[in-house]
Amino acid sequence: MDKDVSAGSTTSTLGSLALGLTLLAFGLGHTDVIDGVTAADAVSIATFVGGIALFIAGLFAFRDNDSFTGTAFAGLAAFWFTWGVTAEAGVSKNAAGLFLLLFALLALSLTLGAAGGGLLSQGGYGLLFVSLLLLAIGTFGESDGLAKVGGWFAVAAGAFAWYGATASLANWPTALPGRAAGRGVTAAG
Repeated sequence: MDKDVSAGSTTSTLGSLALGLTLLAFGLGHTDVIDGVTAADAVSIATFVGGIALFIAGLFAFRDNDSFTGTAFAGLAAFWFTWGVTAEAGVSKNAAGLFLLLFALLALSLTLGAAGGGLLSQGGYGLLFVSLLLLAIGTFGESDGLAKVGGWFAVAAGAFAWYGATASLANWPTALPGRAAGRGVTAAG
């Protein structure tokens, strides 16, 4: 198996753990898979872990001249903090849907920006994009079914972030094994 393990700085590892835990709590709350647990129960984790801790990790990434990670963590921290402190504000369905849609666009930008960052990073941001898009559409259309599906995409995104951070700490592989070239394929070089 390919042992291409992301070196990952302490900052990116901590930020990925914060993002992963927040996404798991947020996503599981939307799925209704645990009796009595809703997305509203993730407000404290979203505010403090996803909002404040992720923002601090973003600042440290900027200090380390890692502009992509700094932008990703600070931008997502803004999402989590805003969602956490306004979750019970009683905004209209359209305002909540627009909020989710705008941050889905941020997740799309992060997905495209992570193209050279590996499958875990790009896949995690891509799953987050799909999750927020489904949650936005579900909110606009008042569809609990779409919210549940969006929650499962958030759980998957959280698992990607959590695995990436854990792999960095435990020196686990983060890349799929390479395959040999087929017939008629030559390597330039």
